Order: sequence, then C-alpha cells, then structure tokens
Amino acid sequence: MTCQKSSTLLSLLAEISTLRRPALLLRTARFGTADYNRDTDLRRILRLPATPPPGPATLRQILDLEAQIDTLRTRPPHEVGDPWRAARHIDVLIALICEARMLSHALTPLAVAGDRVDAD
Repeated sequence: MTCQKSSTLLSLLAEISTLRRPALLLRTARFGTADYNRDTDLRRILRLPATPPPGPATLRQILDLEAQIDTLRTRPPHEVGDPWRAARHIDVLIALICEARMLSHALTPLAVAGDRVDAD
C-alpha cells in the first residue's frame, strides 16, 4: 500500500470513528456484521452491477451513502421526499463497519496476527 493510499485510508478511518449515530442503530448493525457477504451485500447496497474492489474509494462511497441516509433520518418530519428506512440505514452501516474493519486489518497486519489464539 502506498503512503498516499494509507494516509487517505487513515483519514477515512478517523472520519468513521467520529460518526455519532443512535445506539440502537449501531448495536443492530454490529449484530448484522456476522452475516455480511461482501460479494452480494455490497453490490446490492451500492446498487452496482459488480462488487467494487476493496479500498479507500469504496469506503468513501459507503461513507457518503451513509451520510445521505442519515440526513434523511434527521430531517424535519414535515418535509416531503424520500422517506428514511431503518433497514436500509442498518444495511449501509453493516457494510461500513465490515469494510472499515477489513481495510484497517490490511493496514495493520500485526493486528490480525494478534487476534489469533495459539494452543500450547
């Protein structure tokens, strides 16, 4: 990974760490990460014909989509337009969590090795 990509990735991960969402949304999304299937779920969530490659650009796309959905969640109820859907928001949060985890593990390969339990 080049220095430019890693600094972009670090800034994206820092941006994700500052997000503030309702606890119920986040707990539900964390629970859903166990069933996340990148090939089918990410393509469906981003509404693309093929699954995009992992990387900062894909993470940015998911982050932007989540921000749009959160704007729908927080807008005044009297505004007319596309309604906020909790299930869609949770799906996007699941993808965001899983993609961020995957890229952070790629950034720090020692963290993955540290998660391993060795039997002595």
